[in-house]
Amino acid sequence: MKVGFIGLGGMGSGMAHNLLDAGYDLVVHDIKRESGQPFEQAGASWADSVAELGRQVDVVFTSLPGPAEMQEVGLGKDGLLSTLRTGSAWFDLTTNSPAVVREVHTACADHGVELFDAPVSGGPKGARTGKLAIYVGGSQTAFDQHKQVLDAIGDQILYVGEIGAGNTAKLVHNCASITIRLAIAEVFTMGVKAGVEPAALWHAMRQGAIGRSRTFDRISDRYLQSAYEPPSFALALANKDLRLALELADQLDVPMRCAKVAQADFAEALDRGWGHRDSQSPMQLQNERANVTIKLSSEDVQEVLDRG
Repeated sequence: MKVGFIGLGGMGSGMAHNLLDAGYDLVVHDIKRESGQPFEQAGASWADSVAELGRQVDVVFTSLPGPAEMQEVGLGKDGLLSTLRTGSAWFDLTTNSPAVVREVHTACADHGVELFDAPVSGGPKGARTGKLAIYVGGSQTAFDQHKQVLDAIGDQILYVGEIGAGNTAKLVHNCASITIRLAIAEVFTMGVKAGVEPAALWHAMRQGAIGRSRTFDRISDRYLQSAYEPPSFALALANKDLRLALELADQLDVPMRCAKVAQADFAEALDRGWGHRDSQSPMQLQNERANVTIKLSSEDVQEVLDRG
């Protein structure tokens, strides 16, 4: 199998090297000619253009800055679809727009090319070490046929669903990460301004209930199953703790924008008489606003946890 790789930047270079190390016959291309030289020295071939690369390969990976670049590489003049053969596969590793990948997928299907959106999570270090999660959207049958090549660049290859699902999962992941970091900065400034040393505060946070468990594991038995009774930590008690924290922040003149959003939802939930329910119950308010039903069985939850 001959494999192509387009985009040899901070993420792409690590993944491309791992494909070479796995023994694949690799063809590379990048807008910077010098980026390909280390790969040629290691045994890869250089393609002078996207079209030239597409003409040679059975599977192609693209790792690009964003949707516009992915569209241009695929659908532009002398793009991949001008030369990729029928039956070939294209894995777009770009963090992309689900709408854009669906549009490009339609064009690929007309050419007999199987497109997967396959954004990765793990950063440049993960790209170099192969410690990457790869969220894959596309045909499951075609995914099963090509999974082996993905194993060369990531250790968590996750089929998420139809085309666009990979990037939806990645965007949810990154949005959560960004939002959580803002909340952490908010509460840390409160603790430090109250006189606690940052290292001591960090250590204390890591040893608490949240710190000892994976963030998303905490929602498995409550939110995901829409099961808020009996509570493990009642909303009324959690609201008291949140009120005390905000009082401390006011005394210290620390702005708490994230916490005040949470407080507003707590107040609405309490107004509904949910004080005796679990403190995760206000999360249900967002489901209602989005008109979404989320309710897994305990068996569904355990099956996901068993995957690791």
